[in-house]
Amino acid sequence: MLTSAAHADVNGALRGVIHDPQHRPIQDAMVMLRSKSSEWSKTASSDSSGAFQFNGVPLGEYTVSVASKGFAQVEQNVTVISGTVPVLHFQLQIAGNAENVSVTAEGAVAPTDSFTPTTLVSRNEIDRTPGADRTNSMAMITNYVPGAYVTHDQLHIRGGHQTTWLVDGIPVPNTNIASNIGPQFDPKDIDYLEVNRGSYGAEYGDRTYGVFNIAPRTGFERNNEAELVLSAGNFYQTNDSLSFGSHSQRFAYYASINGNRSDLGLQPPIPSVVHDAANGYGGFASLIFNVNPSDQLRFVTALRKDYYQVPYDPDFNDLESSQFDSAGTRDGDHESDVLINSSWVHTFNSKLMLTASPLFHRNSADYESSPNDYPTATTDRHTSTYAGGQVSFSANYSKNDLQAGFYGFHQNDSQELGILFNCATNGDPQFSYPNCVSGELPPPFVDSEPASGGLAAFFLDDKFKPFPWLTLSAGFRPTRFSGAGITENSISPRFGATVTIPRLGWTFRGFYGHYYQAPPLLTASGTLEQFCTENGCSFIPLHGERDEEFQFGVTMPFRGWTLDVDSFRTRVNNFFDHDVIGESNLFFPLTIQEALIRGWELTLRSPRIARRGQLHLAYSNQVAYGGGAITGGLTDFTTDLCSSDDSRSNASLPSLCPLDHDQRNTLNVGADVSLPWHSYASTNVYYGSGFSNAFPDEPYPGNYLPGHTTFDLSLGKDFGERYSASVNGVNVANRRVELDNSTTFGGFHWNNPREIFVEMRFRFHY
Repeated sequence: MLTSAAHADVNGALRGVIHDPQHRPIQDAMVMLRSKSSEWSKTASSDSSGAFQFNGVPLGEYTVSVASKGFAQVEQNVTVISGTVPVLHFQLQIAGNAENVSVTAEGAVAPTDSFTPTTLVSRNEIDRTPGADRTNSMAMITNYVPGAYVTHDQLHIRGGHQTTWLVDGIPVPNTNIASNIGPQFDPKDIDYLEVNRGSYGAEYGDRTYGVFNIAPRTGFERNNEAELVLSAGNFYQTNDSLSFGSHSQRFAYYASINGNRSDLGLQPPIPSVVHDAANGYGGFASLIFNVNPSDQLRFVTALRKDYYQVPYDPDFNDLESSQFDSAGTRDGDHESDVLINSSWVHTFNSKLMLTASPLFHRNSADYESSPNDYPTATTDRHTSTYAGGQVSFSANYSKNDLQAGFYGFHQNDSQELGILFNCATNGDPQFSYPNCVSGELPPPFVDSEPASGGLAAFFLDDKFKPFPWLTLSAGFRPTRFSGAGITENSISPRFGATVTIPRLGWTFRGFYGHYYQAPPLLTASGTLEQFCTENGCSFIPLHGERDEEFQFGVTMPFRGWTLDVDSFRTRVNNFFDHDVIGESNLFFPLTIQEALIRGWELTLRSPRIARRGQLHLAYSNQVAYGGGAITGGLTDFTTDLCSSDDSRSNASLPSLCPLDHDQRNTLNVGADVSLPWHSYASTNVYYGSGFSNAFPDEPYPGNYLPGHTTFDLSLGKDFGERYSASVNGVNVANRRVELDNSTTFGGFHWNNPREIFVEMRFRFHY
């Protein structure tokens, strides 16, 4: 079933007004919009009121030039993010007899009509940030986004791990929880990454914690040029790719292939690295064809396959094994992902635009054990297939910016779960229990659970700008989900406002809204249901997560510096989380009755200091609480996850206790410096105050694990226009710490040891 859908475009828009020194409008002035990262450009002319507008502008950084006969040329820098319409003001000066004056704004003009805290990461930052361009690296997010970190091999942001990926404004549907490792796309294929942290307009989806909106490389940045990337480092790691692209006035293409392997894949359960190899390959392609000035066709496809050995602790006599014994596991995780989407973008005029996009996504995560694993050898083969589409309509008129449309998909799931019960054969005392001698082990079973469902959503959102300094937004998003024996309806209202202080340029923002996140298509019947009954557990159907969010913030630009501060509070019913089945490492999604996540965040970005250095800082102070009963998934009938004597419970909220990924303080500070002789240095320092301790005072004192600090460094040099090389160090000081002791993917998790690798880039024309 192919349903129509809608979602916010990856594009924004741009408006401006041109005046002469007497503040009279200038008609027929030539305006050129040029990308700073490619040869993409657009031109327009001002009308009788001196106004101009560009629609369908991809997110990124641009230069706007204005020229008119008899006046000096003027330039301004501007940053465009999705769903915003920055407004520029140009006052042209009379040109002298032999003068050619170009005025450039000191800092990039930032949008003042967005109530969503946004971080924009450029291709140059991804290339230079230590380790960020590796295929499975999340550093392009964690180094720049407050409250974002990786623990038990999953990206968490704002206290959760339900996030949405978009490419060219089209969502990648995925209702599963914690089933995949690494980013949706290879960072080397990204031109800009836009990270939105809550406070979404109704045109966006319902993954509360983060929306990752990418503008991929398109070929506009190349002219029959290819790039080969080769790397090698400790743990026998390599991360390689070959990409090529080009463009004409009407057509642009980009394609890449990549491969990687390492003996250090997942976070190990102990300081040593045992049984932890990983490898994978993938590809990406983007095609853009301008049929005519009003119609554009886009096509994007991506493929990836990955394999991870699951590390274990071979010493069943150490402290970690006494809390969670992983000595008997030899598990592996196979993942694959295929994405195909296309778009037709029709511009009626400078104010009206229509986008129609069919999409297809197939994702699988196959977790397999050695048949000799003890106490259980588990197998879980899970494939999800999504087919759907989106249709969105945007209109920019007078003081209103309207977004309307539909979003929907049909989903087919196939899941096969198998469990084999074994005894230890190497004298592991924890699993040499009496029934191993008597042979009274539970019989093995295999259970197959096919399921299907679908989601359809409508949205309507309007931004009203009664004054240049005030933006008001209101919208709603009705959603209907059906599948796995349940049907749910939700209407999510959302309201936002921004106020910009004239002359000072500070923008204050506020937001209140509701979200609905569709559940995974999981059911339990037959053998699995019987197994649960025999072992004192039950399966409760999973329902959607419902969230309520408040947020306030302020953006303060000053001479090219940008300081952004926000405070948020999210209250959740049916919080999506995950747990393992028994002593296996097998993820199984569940929902918790309630959760409360609140905090405040700070980001700081500098301009180019002395044209050489740029600084970034991201800080988060956050608490993530959960509690109540398990309301969906496998349950042992516990009525309250937080016991009354749990020392970690919140005194003001005794029914809630910290979630396993609760970390109070997270800080990233980094710098990128251009050095003489076409070289550079890039650094990042990460500090985390420590995650919630599942075993208070054993062995670490208190309710939280130890704090940890790591330092990353990259040194690079260009050898002409074709060759470049860099040396990268991640966790240079090799500071090790137990990150978390939640029982997922190999039991506990220590941070990764020091990694050193060299990367070579070779560019050539064909």
